[in-house]
Parts: sequence; structure tokens; C-alpha cells
Amino acid sequence: MTTELLQQVRVIDPVSQTDQVADVVIANGEIQAVAPQITDISPDTQIRDCRGLILGTGLVDLYSHSGEPGFEERETLLSFLQAAAAGGFTRVSILPDTSPAIDNPALVAQLQKERGGQGRISPPSPPSLPHLQIWGAITLDIAGKQMTELADLADAGVVGFTDGLPVDNLGLVRRLLEYVQPLGKPVAFWPCDRQLQSNGVMREGADALRFGLPPVPVSAETTAIASLIELVATIGTPIHIMRVSTARSVELIATAKAQGLPITASTTWMHLLLDTKAVKSYHTSLHLDPPLGTPSDQKALREAVRQGIVDAIAVDHAPYTYEEKVQAFAEAPPGAIGLELALPLLWQHLVETGEFTALQLWQALSTNPAQCLQARVSKIAPHHQAELTLFDPNKPWTVERKNLYTLSSNTPWLGQELTGRVVQTWC
Repeated sequence: MTTELLQQVRVIDPVSQTDQVADVVIANGEIQAVAPQITDISPDTQIRDCRGLILGTGLVDLYSHSGEPGFEERETLLSFLQAAAAGGFTRVSILPDTSPAIDNPALVAQLQKERGGQGRISPPSPPSLPHLQIWGAITLDIAGKQMTELADLADAGVVGFTDGLPVDNLGLVRRLLEYVQPLGKPVAFWPCDRQLQSNGVMREGADALRFGLPPVPVSAETTAIASLIELVATIGTPIHIMRVSTARSVELIATAKAQGLPITASTTWMHLLLDTKAVKSYHTSLHLDPPLGTPSDQKALREAVRQGIVDAIAVDHAPYTYEEKVQAFAEAPPGAIGLELALPLLWQHLVETGEFTALQLWQALSTNPAQCLQARVSKIAPHHQAELTLFDPNKPWTVERKNLYTLSSNTPWLGQELTGRVVQTWC
């Protein structure tokens, strides 16, 4: 049995609202002790000086995209899990938009079996891969027309149900909310009216006019959210609202929560860090769906996360090959990688600036996502399973292909030096 003593590490535990320096003993995958100072240890204990490091509960990603199956040149399951571990995540959830789509129990079983299969092993593999969670599709082939066999997918072990795409048929959504209720699994929707969105690629406003890019009106998101809220008010099934990106959406969700409706919500890490002004570079990794918000949207989203109106921060990692992204801004597929970048960038831009406390950020990346998935919440306390992330907030590194585990490099931070990197995870 391996026993480790992490000396004088900064412990961040959102469950107990703890942010303090302590000694932590971990043995055989379990937390043995947490105290201001621990001196009574066995002779074979490995002692690590962790001054300046942060030990937090393991990060949980609500939804991201895996290339495998179907697009292994973008990402394999192994490279996806390696990237997640390198980013501090101990649980990750893949969306069903693979090829074929994850719409049947056989594919769920195959992915569970192939977890950690063949893939690129360089740089050196993280010692502990995160737990893979799989979203089951709401509709066959995520086409938005015919419902999947929800009970069969639930029995196969999916974490919940979503298409990861807008479901335009509200009659189908209503039936889904009725059918899924007894299954006890979360159901997530990306609210977007594709007709209102039309060919837009950038949030409507002065910057879209200035940059000459087709606009996406706020109403493309808010009308869809309002429809979902009405259905939840009628049927009562809890839902999760994905990819919240506008200030008006925050208002609608806040009102619904104040009325006691069973709704949780998430935004993505890039929508908290960037706004429409960043699109001035026309970097195709800034083409996101939903698009980056205006400065007022960004401000409202940050405040909503602090207040808990928006419960969680998702990575929505979307890998693409170089060839797929080397196009005109409007023609490139939307999305960017983020599993290895989210924590250091959020820490530097939100916590180091004093806008967020360390507990607020960690809660939005760890405890709250687990609760949105109706899953067990990890805790840093004696006799609890060691599901932990050790993070060095002061370690500099450069975002280069050779320093990334993901097979793709579609990020606006490519070539830049960041501060902060994960040292280790325990799963």
C-alpha cells in the first residue's frame, strides 16, 4: 500500500466550504487524515512538500466531444481521457454526436469496454485516467425526429440523456419529459432556435456589424429557453440547460429558479473568459456555437456563476483537425479544445484578479457539475475516496502541440505561455 503525505497544501473543498493550508495523508486511494500538521506517519510514507500547491476535489466536466468513434483523427478516447486528466478532471462526460451516434445500448457497452484503448501515448501518460461518463442520445441518430429507447439506454449505464444539438420539435420534447421522469436520469437541452439563428456565426451587436459577420440574435437562445421553462412548469421533470450565453437567458433562468422550477444550467469556460471583441482576430477557434456574447453578456454570466444562477462551468471540448479549421471564419466548424486549458485560464483571469474566490470557481467546476448529473459529490475528509486534483497555480508552460495530450490544437491560446498547470489527479 502506497501512503503519501502532502505537506502544507492549500485545501479547497466546496462541500465543507474549506479553503485552508493543511497536511493531507492519502493511502490506497483513500484520504486517511486532514490536519493543520501531521507528524505521526509510518516510515514508508512518501512525503511531498506541497507549499504553494492547491489540492481540490476532482473536477467534473458536464459535456465535451469525443472524436471516437468516427473521427479518431480529431480525438481518440484515450487522448480525450489523457487530456482530461492533464486538465485536472476526474470525471468527464462525452456527448452522443459521434459517428455512429450513441443512441443504442450496444454502442454504450462498446465505449465502456474500449475506454483507455489505443491512442497516442506522448507526452508521458498521466498516472490516473478519469472516469468516463456517456450521454445517451434523446433521438435516433441525434436527428431530432424519433425518440431512442430511453429505458434501454438507462439500463446500459448512460449518465443522462441529451442530443447535444437543438431539438426543435416541442411535441417530442414534451413526450420525452414525460417518459424520462421515472428513469431518474438527468436530461439536458441546448436551447437554440435554428430558424432565428439562420446563417449567423457571431452574436448580434455592434461588433458583428464592425467585423462584417452574419449575426445571431439573442432571441435564438431565449425563445427556446422560454419554451423549455413552460414545459418544465407543466410537466415537472427536472432539466439541465446547456451552453447559456446571454444576459437575457440568465434573467429567464433566475426567474424560473425563483419560482421553484427544477432547473439547472451551465455555461462554457470560453464564454466566461472572452466576448465578441475577441473575434476581431477572426481566429476560427473563436467561432463557437452558441457564439461568444457581448461584454454585457459576459459580465452577466460571470455574476450568474458566482450567485449560482448558472450552476456549473462546462468545457465543451470540441477537437478538430488543422485542415477542418483552416477556412474562413464563417465556414469553419464551431468549437475549440479546452480540457487542458480551462482550469489555468479561469484561475488566472477570475481568481487571481479577485473576481471569484477559489471556492466559487472550484464549486462551479467540481461539486456543482456532479450535482447537475445527480452523481456522488467528492469531499476532502478522512475515510472518503481520494478523488482529487493537485494544481500548481504558478507553473508556467507554453501551449504547443508537444505539450498537449489532445490530438487537436484548435485554440486561440496556441503558442502562448500560460501560468498554472495540474500536477496530479487521483481518481
